[in-house]
Amino acid sequence: MSDQKQTYEELKQALNYHSYRYYVLDDPQLPDSEYDRLMQQLQAIEAEHPDWITADSPSQRVGAQPMAAFSQVQHKLPMLSLDNAFNEEDMRDFNKRLQSLLKSAEPIEFACEPKLDGIAVSLMYENGLLVQAATRGDGSVGEDITANVRTIGSVPLKLMGGDFPALLEVRGEIYMPKAGFEALNEKARAAGEKVFVNPRNAAAGSLRQLDARITASRPLEFCCYNIGVVEGGNIPDRHTDVLQQLQRWGFLINREMAAVSGIDACLAYFARLGEKRAALPYDIDGIVFKVNSRQLQNQLGFVARAPRWAIAHKFPAQEEMTQLLEVEFQVGRTGSITPVARLQPVFVGGVTVSNATLHNRDEIERLGVMVGDTVIVRRAGDVIPQVVSVITSKRPADARPVQFPENCPVCQSPVAQVEGEAAVRCTGGLLCAAQVKEGIKHFASRKAMDVDGLGDKLVEQLVDEGLISSVADLFSLTEAQLVGLERMGEKSAQNLLAALEASKKTTLAKFLFGLGIREVGETTARTLAQHFGGLEAIMTASEDALLAVPDIGPVSAASIRQFFESEKHREQIQQLIAVGFEWAETEPAARDALPLAGQTWVLTGTLEQMTRDQAKDKLLALGAKVAGSVSAKTHCLVAGPGAGSKLTKAQGLGIPVLDEQAFLDQLTQWEAGA
Repeated sequence: MSDQKQTYEELKQALNYHSYRYYVLDDPQLPDSEYDRLMQQLQAIEAEHPDWITADSPSQRVGAQPMAAFSQVQHKLPMLSLDNAFNEEDMRDFNKRLQSLLKSAEPIEFACEPKLDGIAVSLMYENGLLVQAATRGDGSVGEDITANVRTIGSVPLKLMGGDFPALLEVRGEIYMPKAGFEALNEKARAAGEKVFVNPRNAAAGSLRQLDARITASRPLEFCCYNIGVVEGGNIPDRHTDVLQQLQRWGFLINREMAAVSGIDACLAYFARLGEKRAALPYDIDGIVFKVNSRQLQNQLGFVARAPRWAIAHKFPAQEEMTQLLEVEFQVGRTGSITPVARLQPVFVGGVTVSNATLHNRDEIERLGVMVGDTVIVRRAGDVIPQVVSVITSKRPADARPVQFPENCPVCQSPVAQVEGEAAVRCTGGLLCAAQVKEGIKHFASRKAMDVDGLGDKLVEQLVDEGLISSVADLFSLTEAQLVGLERMGEKSAQNLLAALEASKKTTLAKFLFGLGIREVGETTARTLAQHFGGLEAIMTASEDALLAVPDIGPVSAASIRQFFESEKHREQIQQLIAVGFEWAETEPAARDALPLAGQTWVLTGTLEQMTRDQAKDKLLALGAKVAGSVSAKTHCLVAGPGAGSKLTKAQGLGIPVLDEQAFLDQLTQWEAGA
C-alpha cells in the first residue's frame, strides 16, 4: 500500500472515530476547525484518486444527486408497532398478562426508554458497512431512504470494533431536536417560506426528500432502540446490554434509558420522565417498556401486529384539533401587539386550553387562518399553546379574515411596524395603560426586583384604580390605600410595603433588567453592568461604546441608546433613585479578567443554603456561563442532593464535581480575590 493510500485510510478511520465522539458520546476530542482540516485533506486525496472512494468515507455524507422516486424495501423481519397504555390501570393489566403468560408472580425486569417522536427506520449492515436504510412503511414493506440516511452524522457508515455480526439490522428513530427545529423554522420565516408544524413533521419531511442534499442540510439525529435480523456474532440476552453494545459499535442510544424491576418502578420512571419531558432537548410522546430478557421476549412472542413483551405508555397528547372562535389582541410592555386565538376549549398537553398565541401578523398570513376555522393547537410542556396549522377542508362558509387593528386596542394610539420587524407596536408608550401594567409586572418580577406579593392581578388593580401609573408610584403607596383593595388585608398590605422597601437594595444588573429595555435580557443586563461598572456610564454610552461590549450587536446597541435618550425614561430612573434604590457601583471590568471567564458550569440537584437562581447569579457575576446540560465542554458540575443523570454523565466524562459546601467555600475564595 502506498504512503498516500495509507494516509487516506487513516484519515477515514480518524474522521469516523471523531464523528462517533461528537454525535454519539457528546464528547468531542477535536475542535471543529481541526475536524474540517482533516475533512479537506481527505477530500483533496479523493479528488486525485476518485477510484479510492468507498461507501464508508465521511465525505459521502453530503448527499447524492436527486432521485426520481423511492424504491421499495421488503423487511426481512416485520417492523411491528406497539400496543399503548394510557393510564396506570393499563400498565398494571399489562404486567398481570405477562406474569400470567410466564406463570410467575416474581417482579419482571423492564427496559425503560423515552418514546422519541420521530420516524422509525431500519438500518442494514453487512460486514460492518451500511448497505441499506428503509422506513417502517406498513411494517412489511418500506421505502429505501439509504441516500438520505447516509447524510445523518449520528448514523455510522462503518461499525466500530470487529466483533459485530456479518449481517446486522439496527432499528431506531430519526428525529429532529427542538433547537434544530426552531432554527429551521426561524430560517423559513425569514425567507417567507412555510414553517413546519412540529419536529416530527420536520423530520419526516426532511427524510423524504428526493434530493439527499436537502436532507444533509437538516439537523436530524438517529437513536437506536432495538435490533432486527442478526446473522453471525453474539448478541447479549438483556435488551439494555444490547443497546450498550450498539453504542460501542458507534450508535447513539438514549441517555435516559434504564432497567427497573417491577411495575411500580415502571410507573415511577414514567412520572419522573414526565416531569423532565419539557426540559429534554427532543420531543417524546411516551415511555416504551420492554421485558429486558430477550429469552423471555421470545417465550412471550407476538399477537397480531405487536409484541406481547412491550408497551408504550403514552403521555397526554401535545396536539389537538379545535375551532378558532375569535381573535383578540394583547399589548405587551414594549408595545408589541400580539394576536391571541380564543378557542373552543380542548384538552391538550395535560391541561384544558382555551387561548393560544398566533405570534404576529406575518404568522397569521403564513397560516392562512380565518375566524371560524378548525385548527391544530400544540402545547409542549410549559410552552404557551400555539396554533400551528389550519384544516382548510373544514372551513365553514361564514369564516372571516383576521383583521389586524390600526389603533391600539387599549389606548387607541396608532400602531406602527418598523421595517424589518414582524411585530406591530402601539405608539402610545407610557400613555398606554397596557404597557404601563406590563412594565410594572416586569419590574416586580422574580428575576428583576422580586417584589413578593405583587402579583399580576394586583398590578392591574392598582393601575385601574388610579393608584399608580409608573414603577416609581409603587413606592408612594400607603397601607390605607392597599387595605381598601380586593383580597388585601392589613397584614398583606404591611408585607407588600416591606417587600417594596426591601427591593430597593439590589444590583445594577437587576435594575437594568427591571427597566424593561428592549433587547436587554438578564444576560445582557449583567454584561453591561460588568463592562461599565455604573449606571451613569451606561446611560451616556454611545452606540460605538455599546458595540464594544461582548455579545451586544447593532440592534441591541440602538435600542439601549434610544431608551436612555428618552426624557421620560431618564425621569423614571431619577424617581427610582430618589425613593432609595441603590446598589454597589464597581470599577469597569473586562469579562476575560473575571475568575471564571470562558468556563461553563452546570447546576443540578437541590441546593440547601441558597437557591439555584442565587447560585447561577454568583457564577455569572464571576464570568462563567451556566448551561442546562452536561457536555464535554463543561468545566465543573455543582451537585446537590437528588442529583441524577447530569451527575452520572459528568462522572463518566471525568468532569470535576463539587458538592454545595465545596462550592460555597470556592465562591468565598473567588469573591475575596475578585
